[in-house]
Amino acid sequence: MLTALPACKVWVFNDNHKGSFMRGAFVSGFFVIGILLSYHSAAEPPSVAEVPEIRPGLLMGYLPMDNPLRSDEFIPPPPAAGSAEQAADEAFSARLLANQDTARFDLARADARLGPDSTATFSCAVGINISQEDTPHLQMLLRRTLTDLGLASYGAKNAYQRERPFMGNQQPICTPEEEEMLRGDGSYPSGHTAIGWGWALILSDLVPDRAEQILARGIAFGDSRNVCNVHWRSDVQAGILVGSAAFARLQSNADFLEARALARSEITTAKANSEDPKGDCEAEKQALQR
Repeated sequence: MLTALPACKVWVFNDNHKGSFMRGAFVSGFFVIGILLSYHSAAEPPSVAEVPEIRPGLLMGYLPMDNPLRSDEFIPPPPAAGSAEQAADEAFSARLLANQDTARFDLARADARLGPDSTATFSCAVGINISQEDTPHLQMLLRRTLTDLGLASYGAKNAYQRERPFMGNQQPICTPEEEEMLRGDGSYPSGHTAIGWGWALILSDLVPDRAEQILARGIAFGDSRNVCNVHWRSDVQAGILVGSAAFARLQSNADFLEARALARSEITTAKANSEDPKGDCEAEKQALQR
């Protein structure tokens, strides 16, 4: 089956900025994908190799790219220059500059790097190790929804094209290798926050007995964008709205619901086997207390 998509905005990976999203480049003509996705057996879910990539390491999501979520239609404009709201954003950003050279800044740097291994971000909150080796169904679910959640922010990003905090305060960011790319990528709303919060909603539904820890980590994931000096507080707040909206849309997608059922069963098995996270959960806890 061939699926032809009209000219559109898509996210791409920059080879010089591995694991990070950059601004969608304009693709003229048609983007043709000649891959048939098979979902014949619940016992054998699609592997990473069977899901087409938008770019290396970035899997196609569940939601149709030719009918994206129009976040510009429900996300209000960002605070205007000179407004009380913008002044509050600037004051909040200035306070967080004190986090540089701390464990919290290091955690924000880790949260910033989006890629196949980013799914492990929530391992401590969920209470199991999330990886291709340990939880392949859940890994697939999160990798594909990363695309859905992130792309949902671009309707508003492209409409508002807000400048980022570091462009005004001239202070360092946690991923300096991405600075050039970020200067051309709208700040509002935060795409990373949409992803982190969307993942938190997905995971808290799958593991309700850990909902508080998971949702707290989702909030912290968005806060990391403020700590990194790449987003305003209102960017993060708008990103939460985008993530929630994309999560709601996924609830009517049959492929997502099937994948979620597989992930739920896998999580139950992992918890029964007492498969603890492999990361340093105590260090993460200490960093988040700062």
